[in-house]
Amino acid sequence: MVRKPASMYRQIKGQAYTRREYMGGVPASRVSQYEMGNLREDFPVVLTLRVKNRVQIRHTSIEAGRIAANKVLNGQIGVANYHMTVRAYPHVVLRENKLATGAGADRVSSGMRQGFGKTVGTAARLERNQAILTVRVPAEKAVIAKDALWRASMKFPSPCYIDVEKGQELIL
Repeated sequence: MVRKPASMYRQIKGQAYTRREYMGGVPASRVSQYEMGNLREDFPVVLTLRVKNRVQIRHTSIEAGRIAANKVLNGQIGVANYHMTVRAYPHVVLRENKLATGAGADRVSSGMRQGFGKTVGTAARLERNQAILTVRVPAEKAVIAKDALWRASMKFPSPCYIDVEKGQELIL
């Protein structure tokens, strides 16, 4: 997997590298589910977690945020009383030019010459104010849903804010 820190992949640089049919061996996305909870019921309050900055978020970070929010929602609200959706999909393939280290590495590695790199993971490119997670809950559970989204925001590389899209008058 990736040996370099996530901060190297945070900024959006260059053209997106997404054509998987031309690449050999792209690692699978770690995001296991995109919709959780009660998928059938229509809840009155809709809360969305949005990023403040233009950023690239790795698939492992999206999965960590999903798990953090889902744990709070499952434990405090119950599986039948919410519907959470992951709105960001990791399309962009990340590459890393792995350099050989140790004895004899100078004969094996050519440094940064023609440093294209091998695929090491995927990421989602998000523009300012783009949604990452959306939670639908009953009005009396909105405070718990806000806490769940706040905990998920700690897993992402950009500052985030919670937008109440529907049911704002029910919360107050």
